Amino acid sequence: MNEFEAIARFFKPLSREGAGIRTGIGDDGAVLQAPRDRELVIATDTIVSGIHFPADFPPGAVGHRALAVNLSDLVAMGADPAWYTLALALPQIRTSWLAAFARGLDGLARKAHIHLVGGDTVRSPVLTATITVVGTVPKGQALLRSGARPGDRIFVSGILGLATQGLALWQDGQRHSHRLRPFLHPEPRLPWIPILRSVARAAIDVSDGFAQDLGHLLEASQVGATVDLDRIPRDRRDPDSLKRALFGGDDYELCFTVPSARLSVFRARARRARLTFFEVGRVIPGKGICWQKSDGSPSPEIKGSGFDHFAKPEMRR
Repeated sequence: MNEFEAIARFFKPLSREGAGIRTGIGDDGAVLQAPRDRELVIATDTIVSGIHFPADFPPGAVGHRALAVNLSDLVAMGADPAWYTLALALPQIRTSWLAAFARGLDGLARKAHIHLVGGDTVRSPVLTATITVVGTVPKGQALLRSGARPGDRIFVSGILGLATQGLALWQDGQRHSHRLRPFLHPEPRLPWIPILRSVARAAIDVSDGFAQDLGHLLEASQVGATVDLDRIPRDRRDPDSLKRALFGGDDYELCFTVPSARLSVFRARARRARLTFFEVGRVIPGKGICWQKSDGSPSPEIKGSGFDHFAKPEMRR
């Protein structure tokens, strides 16, 4: 099977009619109709075998992950998913692998109501998948990292550190544990989109470790934060749970700030939607993160760093 046969067999069926698509797969480019009174939000992520997932990862999980990490960025910006492109680099074409990859990709795409509109397939010594997602948001309502203000409360949308715990289990040969799911199939928090857009002031997805990603949000907003380490949601059965929660990454949970005036509305809407959330800190004037215990006393020195492609070329964990 050659490149064009692979595209026609596995990926053209993923490009469905409608959803503002005038021309999708099969031309030199896609022609899309942007909704009136909305702005476009565009994000791109690449996942690489041996860096973002093990070389023996199930192909369906690779397809799911490739789209999930991109959708998580749209969620953090309060954008509704619309379209995506896929650039796939393969050492060789194996039909069974491509069929499973496409199923994993399309399963999440259908759940997110996002449509494949184009891309590329090339030969490469290393398996990589690059996805660009396009979302839409009402004009002026995109949620940015730079909106946090002193007095805002800091929340996360779920338990942190489970993905790196799953990676450790995978690397130890435990391939059938239920605790692998957050690592194998990270779930972008799609139900949060309308709630974040209505109540949050700033947001970021937790992809490279909570400490590092919260730091990015604070830096963009030119503020600091106090964080209660005892409130960090984590698997307390795991002796490494705090380290994994703060520095592990790959969770694709959300970290966001809510002003005090919107807290009651936020909590009511999140509970009606049956969404999990944890308050972990407060935005303050200044810079950086002050780590504390629940009684307000300073914590022992926190040492560690989030993921950096160039500082840590080995498989992330």
